[in-house]
Amino acid sequence: MSLLAIYDHPATTASSTAASTEQAIPDSHPQPKRISSDGAVIQAELAARGIGFQHWPAPVELSPHAEQAEILAAYAAEITRVQAEASYGTVDAIRMTPEHPDRAALRQKFLSEHTHGEDEVRFFVEGRGLFCLHIGDEVLQLVCEQNDWIRVPAGTRHWFDMGETPQFCAVRFFNNSEGWVAQFTGDPIAQGYPLLDQLIKAADTQ
Repeated sequence: MSLLAIYDHPATTASSTAASTEQAIPDSHPQPKRISSDGAVIQAELAARGIGFQHWPAPVELSPHAEQAEILAAYAAEITRVQAEASYGTVDAIRMTPEHPDRAALRQKFLSEHTHGEDEVRFFVEGRGLFCLHIGDEVLQLVCEQNDWIRVPAGTRHWFDMGETPQFCAVRFFNNSEGWVAQFTGDPIAQGYPLLDQLIKAADTQ
């Protein structure tokens, strides 16, 4: 289930501004002013802020130990589709599992707010992850799951949480040969908002 939570920023905004749909977000975090799992609502809210979001079929069941070449071959048609619409000359796949030896270090790196000099384009073909977008005086938290395609424009301040026990695979598109290159802002903003597991747990209590 894809999920979108929208907050007023800064994170110290009074909880009295929360939407009528209450969820068990920890008291130390702000309450969202809007939260939805409706795909059409999510797409419209993101589009209004310049974020691309679509729901594509991801019909291929990858083998448990699929390497990058197998993943890219399995989704060759989807890759061609994206590359036909924009100049994404470099494509790779990232796959994280609870057994990945670098999961803790990578999680901490992605949790630091950063920007990119190009659009960040991802197609989730397995599992889920949490994109957090800092846009003006708002923070949007989007749980992306299998079948979700997202495009975050260049320069957008954001961070990403894969969870304590990560389980996801995403195809990544770049228009530079270096792949993932980030400029970290040094803002500790992520500490003021729910992590992936906290947000999912809150949604499950509805």
